[in-house]
Formats: sequence, C-alpha cells, structure tokens
Amino acid sequence: MFDNLTARLKQSFKNIRGQGRLSEHNIKESLREVKKSLIEADVAYPVVKTIIEQVRQGAIGQKVTESLAPGQAFIKIVSDTLTSIMGKDLSELNLSTQAPAIIMVAGLQGSGKTTTVAKLAYWLKEQKNKSVLVTSTDIHRPAAILQLENMAESIGALFHTSNASQTPTYIVQTAIQAARNKGVDVVIIDTAGRLHIDTAMMDEVRTIYAVSNPIESLFVLDSMMGQDAVKAAQGFNEAIPLTGIILSKMDGDARGGAALSVKFTLGKPIKFIGSGEKVTALEPFYPDRIASRILGMGDVLSLVEEVQRHTDQKAIQKLNQKLQKGKKFDLEDFLNQLIQMDNMGGMEQLLGKLPDENSTALLASAKNTLNKKLTSQMQAIIRSMTKKERLFPDIIQGSRKRRIAGGSGTQIQDVNRLLKQFNQMQKMMKRFSKPGSMNKLLQRLQNHYPR
Repeated sequence: MFDNLTARLKQSFKNIRGQGRLSEHNIKESLREVKKSLIEADVAYPVVKTIIEQVRQGAIGQKVTESLAPGQAFIKIVSDTLTSIMGKDLSELNLSTQAPAIIMVAGLQGSGKTTTVAKLAYWLKEQKNKSVLVTSTDIHRPAAILQLENMAESIGALFHTSNASQTPTYIVQTAIQAARNKGVDVVIIDTAGRLHIDTAMMDEVRTIYAVSNPIESLFVLDSMMGQDAVKAAQGFNEAIPLTGIILSKMDGDARGGAALSVKFTLGKPIKFIGSGEKVTALEPFYPDRIASRILGMGDVLSLVEEVQRHTDQKAIQKLNQKLQKGKKFDLEDFLNQLIQMDNMGGMEQLLGKLPDENSTALLASAKNTLNKKLTSQMQAIIRSMTKKERLFPDIIQGSRKRRIAGGSGTQIQDVNRLLKQFNQMQKMMKRFSKPGSMNKLLQRLQNHYPR
C-alpha cells in the first residue's frame, strides 16, 4: 500500500537530504514536491493545504534550522504532521456497555463489508477474548447472508440465521435477544451495501440503527476509491452518527488518499485497516505507524506484533535450537516458514512493513520477489519433492527437477527459482541463528529514524 505516494515522497526528500542546513529556499522546493505527491495520491485538497502549511511552519523554526541532520529533521516533521492529520493516537473499539455490545457495520456495495465483519469477529475473539454473534440484514442479496454464515462457521463465531422474507427490524431484534439468551459478549450487524444517494436504503439503515442502538457504528471505506469513498462516508454520517472507519482493500491501494483524508474530512477516527481476503488480515490503525510506512520507514512494531500473534512459537524455538546446533535449514523448514507467512497475510505484506532503505540485501531481494502467487507455487513445488529431497536439496538435479516440475504443474525454471530463493533464505537463517541476532536486527530497524 501507498507505493506511489512513498516513491514520490522519497524522491522529493532527496534534494533536502544533501543540504547542510534547512533554508526557506530548499524547503519551498521540497514542499512543492510533497504537495504534488499528495495531490497525485488523491488526498483531499483542504487536507493537502493543511499538511503543507503545518510542515512549512515546523520546518522554518530555529531549532530545526540548526539541526545537524536537516534532511532527517524535515522527514520527521512530515511524519509528525501526517500522524496528526490521521488522528495522532490509536482509537480503540468502545465495548464498555452491558452485554451484548452492539456493533453496526455499514458501507457501499462492493466495499468488502461482509468480509470485514468476519475479520472483525475473528479479531474480537482472538485479541479481546470475546464471544461474538454475527447476523446479516442484507435481505436484498441472499448470497451475502450465506457468505457471512460460511465465514462465521470458519472462524468459530455464532451466526444468527436470517432470510429474504424477514424484515431488517425483525432480524436485528431476534439476533440481539438470541445473544442475550446465550450470554454473548458482542453482536455484529452486517447491513446491506447501498449507495448514499439511495433514499429508501438510507431510510433502512436509519431504522436498523434506531432498533439496534449500537455502541459502535462503523463505516467500511474502500480505500481504492479514494475521495469518492470519503464523500460517500459523509453521506452515511449525515444519516447515522458514525463512530469510526474501517479502511478495506489496503493491499490494493497504491495511492493512500483515503487514509490521509478521512479523519480530517469526517472528524471520525480510523479504527482498523484490512488487506487481503484472509480473516486474519485486519489490524488496528496506528497513525504514527502508517505515517512511517508512507515515508518508507517501515513499521517494525506491527511486524513484531504480527509475528508474535500468528506464528507457532514452539516451532520457531525448535528451528532455532536446530540451527544453533549447526544443522542446516532445509526445504522442510522452508515450507513451514512459507505456511506461517501465509497465516500472517503473505510474505509480501509482511515484508512490506520493513523499512525500504534499511532492509538487508537478502531481505530486499525477498521483498521484491516473493509475492502471494509465487509463494503458493513454491509450496506446491516443495510438496512434490520426496522427504530425502527436502532434507538434502543438493541432490535435486536434472531428472529430479523434471519430475518435481511435472508433479507440481510448473516449469523447470520455476524449480530453479525456488532453489535459488531457498539458498538465499538458508544464508539468512544461518545469519540469524546466533542468539539475539534477530532482536538486534529489529532494534536496528526500529531505531534507524528519529521518532
């Protein structure tokens, strides 16, 4: 996410990095480039003006002008300004009410709303240890009801059945009563996707709000729609009092305008961001961490938290002990690593949280080449190998490569690419096998930029 904006901002910082000190002249040139970058990223113009003015005011101060590293100081000012625009601090869900706490989720058609409901239910179960019941009032699209039912079953959440012959009011009332009877902590109501200009549908969402009296009313905003989605959110906020925003499809958003505009424009906090289809792909919105990602400085804190949440700690400990005994990292280990990466949303998303400039050569190579499609292919190739081949990769030559390629539905060059990637990973794991080396790497990445 933010790929284009990050690239443009980094380019705009190049000139100022080489200056001995900040001056009104070089600040002016950099600000012009920053402004152009923000406009191209589809950031709302009033937000752009505010950002530029706040950065200008901060950058021409005497304290910054005398900095020994003006380039770094300027980047920090931009980072602090972006953080402020997006809301400064984490805005947590408010569940402080008599159970069940009601969460109502609204959004435009195709915004990823139903998937987001399932993600939120999973997050509440796993991170907050809450029992969750979900229900759908989308009587206009029976497939949406079935979709939510299937997803609820897959994550272990309760599902309150509904169908097209029932009214949204009836569905909401019976779902809340069912949750009370079962002692459920949280009820999440998935509403039908609608356009904010559809009067009848907006009346329906007002009715659902009135009947359910939710403690949280969240709007799922498709980040790929940019300012159009923000304008739609404004229409919803006029119909019902929204308490927060969830940005969806962040993995496909190369611009970033919605993330930078929505808090300033609506005055409502962004509470979560979602990326990908996996139910694990939802994370709390930390403005400072997102600003860091936008500026290419990475997000090591989120990376560490992601690793801690979704990896098998016993398996990691076992692998570390194996490497510290001098044994080699083999393809069986590599397969397990790829599977765990998938559990965290994929290697591409995970490595996207590393700082661009400070990644090691091996990490940078992995970041550039290992995408979701490729990692799935790599898993298929390894699964086509014999146990001996996985343990002793050096024996994989000519005829073995042909057999493995045929068994996995790939080409010999794909097998060669896998082995090359494996060799890089093997070198990396050897480097990290020394006690404390991974912690030192993460600490170095985290401390590289002033915060």
